[in-house]
Amino acid sequence: GGHNLSLLGPPGAGKTMLAERLSTILPRLDAAAALEVTSIHSVAGALIPGTELVFEPPFCAPHHTASKAAIVGGGSGLIRPGAASLAHRGVLFLDEAPEFGRDVLDALRQPLEAGEVVIARQAMTARFPARFTLVLAANPCPCARAATPGGAACECSPATRRRYLGRLSGPLLDRVDVKITLEPVNRREMLYDRKYAETSAVVARRVAAARDRAARRLAGTPWRLNAEIPGAELRRAFPPEQGALKSLDRAMELGQVSARGADKIVRVAWSVADLAGKPRPGAGEIEIGRAHV
Repeated sequence: GGHNLSLLGPPGAGKTMLAERLSTILPRLDAAAALEVTSIHSVAGALIPGTELVFEPPFCAPHHTASKAAIVGGGSGLIRPGAASLAHRGVLFLDEAPEFGRDVLDALRQPLEAGEVVIARQAMTARFPARFTLVLAANPCPCARAATPGGAACECSPATRRRYLGRLSGPLLDRVDVKITLEPVNRREMLYDRKYAETSAVVARRVAAARDRAARRLAGTPWRLNAEIPGAELRRAFPPEQGALKSLDRAMELGQVSARGADKIVRVAWSVADLAGKPRPGAGEIEIGRAHV
């Protein structure tokens, strides 16, 4: 569905591994998107020699020491696109997200909202496409110690944890649809999981089918993915099943969910319904959305 994602968990829980697999389950780019991506990589000087068109969704993972110009683009002379544009139509992964500079993270708010980066200079203004899926990964605290049996316990105070995660501003997190907390995985779980593990190719087929359903539903609109639908259009043009929003409406009345939060829940519910092959999300899909938003 193109939803931005936040992964919170101790080291070894699989945050980086999951993020790196996302681009392998996304559908190949169509001709128009491939031309956009290829053009951006060519301007940035990042195009592999001999490449005609880039059809694979890009995956960009800048280091947490990257500057604002490296992330959103810029330069003292020739303006070049940054990581946000190099991840256009793909995935921008920020590992150890709280370690990035506050100004760097806040600079992502514009491309997340508008799908493009606008860089103004005295003599010129450059616009670069930047419609990507943002994935933030973070440890629960600065010491990054997993509270596992036999391991060193975290000694960070609650105030230290709040300050650390507080580096991710509220306006940035408001643009993240799905938030998942990961727990440490033990050896028994890893061995047991092998019986049910699926390859990226298997998952990619389900994703492609879900994208096709969304494309048919959004045909004739300016949007391509569920995450792009404005909140004002969700309930008017794309309502869930009748009665599916009862629990969500009650939560809004009690102040447990904001209007923006409700929009995110409905967007995620549509993606869950698309994956399940359902024509519209029901109460079950709404509850799944509430559990992860």
